[in-house]
Amino acid sequence: MSKSECCGSESSYGDQADNDAHRQQVRGAYAEVANASNEGDACGIEGSCCGVSDDTAINTLISTRLGYSEADLELVPEGADMGLGCGNPRAIASLQIGEVVVDLGSGGGFDCFLAAQEVGGSGRVIGVDMTPDMLSKARSNASKGKFSNVEFRLGEIENLPVANDTADVIISNCVINLSPDKAQVFKETLRILKPGGRLAISDVVATLELPEEMRNDPMLIAGCMGNASLIDDLIEMIKAAGFENVRIEPKDESKQFIRDWAPDHNVTDYVVSASIEAIKPSKDCCC
Repeated sequence: MSKSECCGSESSYGDQADNDAHRQQVRGAYAEVANASNEGDACGIEGSCCGVSDDTAINTLISTRLGYSEADLELVPEGADMGLGCGNPRAIASLQIGEVVVDLGSGGGFDCFLAAQEVGGSGRVIGVDMTPDMLSKARSNASKGKFSNVEFRLGEIENLPVANDTADVIISNCVINLSPDKAQVFKETLRILKPGGRLAISDVVATLELPEEMRNDPMLIAGCMGNASLIDDLIEMIKAAGFENVRIEPKDESKQFIRDWAPDHNVTDYVVSASIEAIKPSKDCCC
């Protein structure tokens, strides 16, 4: 099965109908990833943003390339690590005991389970995913691993099922580029963060403007590449949502695995994985 078959996507983002169609395509693609993982099958290109291998050793290799340690992989239930993502957002999150963490696009729960062990029993982790099959997989993994401080909610990242001022930290791993409305995603993240709360995101960014044929390629869009924003544009988008101290750090070493995502395209001439950090301003104090 080709990646475009497994992870099909719409290339039009112009109106609500297009956005809904895009989400339906992505939802179907990740349902297929979840089900392939449950059945021990492969789907898409191994090591891609939405590909899964049927070989646990390959998934382990992929995850260590993304910045996870083998010790990390031993801390999560079997089946939680599907070798997805483009980095390790937890590495920049500086999580503390007792914090509340929200994971956007939580998939099988991999990052949630790692975060749960850092925030401890007094903390809480909320995973949000729009794919029911992924949600079922994550909840099953949580039960297997006896994670009592983790919950998973069905929802879209443009309309998060989380109350205002809930989270200390928001993490996400190669998911926001799948949204047809990234500006709305950042507005939502600001809403649910507590004052002084922080973003810790891994995602793909553009270092050069992508050619039109690459930007409209369904496979590249589904693979978190075709919809990548230029770094300066992304900074302005995050600031416009209301964040401060915005910092985007491209990871040149990520080109080694991004090249494998689309071997028939010269994608690494245009995109790279990056760490994205920002802080919600604290409320003004009037004394």
